[in-house]
Amino acid sequence: MSIQSEKIEKLVRRREAAALGGGRKRIDAQHQKGKLTARERLALLLDEGSFEEFDTFVHHRCTNFGMDATHFDGDGVVTGQGTIGGRLVFVYAQDFTVSGGSLSKTMSEKICKVMDMAMKVGAPCIGLNDSGGARIQEGIDSLAGYGEIFERNILSSGVVPQISAIMGPCAGGAVYSPALTDFTLMVKDTSYMFLTGPGVVKSVTGEEVTQEELGGASIHARKSGVAHFAADSEQDAISTIRKLLGFIPQNNLETAPERPTADPVNRADDALDEIIPDSPNKAYDMRKVIESIVDDGEMLEIHQDFAKNIIVGFAHMGGRSVGVVANQPAVLAGVLDINASRKAARFVRFCDAFNIPLVTLVDVPGFLCGTQQEYGAVITNGAKLLYAYGEATVPKVTVTLRKSYGGAHIVMSCKQLRGDINYAWPSASIAVMGAEGAVGVLYGKEIKAESDPERQAAIAEARKAEYEELFCNPYQAAQKGYIEDVIEPRNTRFRIIRALTVLDGKREELPAKKHDNLPL
Repeated sequence: MSIQSEKIEKLVRRREAAALGGGRKRIDAQHQKGKLTARERLALLLDEGSFEEFDTFVHHRCTNFGMDATHFDGDGVVTGQGTIGGRLVFVYAQDFTVSGGSLSKTMSEKICKVMDMAMKVGAPCIGLNDSGGARIQEGIDSLAGYGEIFERNILSSGVVPQISAIMGPCAGGAVYSPALTDFTLMVKDTSYMFLTGPGVVKSVTGEEVTQEELGGASIHARKSGVAHFAADSEQDAISTIRKLLGFIPQNNLETAPERPTADPVNRADDALDEIIPDSPNKAYDMRKVIESIVDDGEMLEIHQDFAKNIIVGFAHMGGRSVGVVANQPAVLAGVLDINASRKAARFVRFCDAFNIPLVTLVDVPGFLCGTQQEYGAVITNGAKLLYAYGEATVPKVTVTLRKSYGGAHIVMSCKQLRGDINYAWPSASIAVMGAEGAVGVLYGKEIKAESDPERQAAIAEARKAEYEELFCNPYQAAQKGYIEDVIEPRNTRFRIIRALTVLDGKREELPAKKHDNLPL
C-alpha cells in the first residue's frame, strides 16, 4: 500500500470514528430515550447525499478539570451545508453524546461559521438543539461563545430565515438563541426549555414542578407561545421544517417560492354565501373560510395552540405563497387580546421582512376588556400589531367578513394603515361599536326618561334599527373609499388572487432611519 493510500485509509477511519460522536454506548443511550442522534436528524432533514460537513476534526481547547485528556472530533456539534427540496441551507446539530452537547468555545465557533456563511450567500440557517447548556469547565469562554451566537442571530434577523428545533434539553442562556430565531419547534415529551430548572425553582420559590410542567413542548405551545410548533416526534418536527421552507424565500432579497396548482383561480364556493350566521353573536369557524379560498384547502398554521382567537399561517393562492391572518370567531368571539396581538404582530413582521404578501380576514368585535388585560399592557401589545401592519410594505389584501369595531378595526390592516386593497362582504359591519353598545351611549338618557318598560324597549329597538341601518353595513365605508368593493363571499378566492396579481410589482419604501422603536 502506498503512503498516499495509507493516509486516505486513515482519513476514512477517522471520519468513521467522528461519525460515532461520543461512542456506541452513548448512541444507544440516546436511542433508549426515544431520541435520534445529531447525524440521524440531519439525514432526515436534508436531501439524500447533499450534506457537506464542516470542521469535522475540531477539538476543544480547554485544559481545566482534566478536559485536556478528553477529546472527540467535532466537539459536540455537527455543522455544514446541504439542500432541502434542492434549496441550499446551512445547518448545525448539537450532539448530546459528546459532553451532553454542552457548549464550548470551539463549538460556538463552528456554529458561528455556518451562520456567517448563511448570511454571506443568503440561505436559511437551521439549528437542531440538544444540549445540557454551557460547558462549565470552560467558564467565561463558554458564555462568550453564547454571546457570539446571539449576536449573529440578531444580525441575521430579517436577512435570512432562522429556524430552531429543540430536540432535547435547552436551558439557561441556551434558550435565547431559539428565542431570537424566526420559528421554534419542540418535540413533545423529549424536549424542554427554561431559564432555571425545577431544582432552582423549588429552592427559590418553594414551588415543585417537573421539567415537562415547567418548560415542555405543550406548555410552550399553549401557554407561553415560545414554541411555534409542538411535534409528536422528531420525525414530525423535521417534516414540519421541510414543509415550512416551502413557503418562505432564501433571503430578504428574494420572493417566496411558487408552486404549481390545479386549483382554478376563479373557483367559487357557494357555501361561503351562507357561512355567516344570522345572529351577530353566533360563532362560526374561520378555518372553513380559509380552507375555501386557499389553494387545495391547505394551510400550515403557526402557533396553532396559542392565542386561538386569532389564526396565522402560510398558504398558497394561485400558486403564490401568502401569509394569512384571521380573527377566529369560534374562540372568544374573535376578540383581540394581549397574546393574539403579539402572535399576529410577530407573524406580520416576518412576512414583511421576507416579501410574503399578507391576506387578512377580519371579524373582530374589539379588544378584550378587564383589569387582567389592562394591567398586562394590552395597549402596548395591541400597538405591536398596529405597528406591524402600518410598517409592512408587502402587498396587503384585507377582507372584512362580519364585525370590525373600534380600535380593533384599525389594527386589522385597515386602509389607513396602508392596506392596499380592502374588500368587505355584504354582511360586514364596520363601526365604532356594535348597535347595542352604541344605543346605550347615544340614546341612554332618552330611553331612561321613559318610565314604561315596554315603551323603553320599543324605543331602544327602534334606535338600534336606526343605528344598524346607518352603520352596521359596509356601504358607508365603501362610499368614503375606505374599502375598494363589497364582494360576493363566493368569489372571495378569485378577488384576492386578482388583487395579489395586481400588487405583484408593488414598490413602497419607509422613511430613512437607523431603526424603528417598536412598542415592546
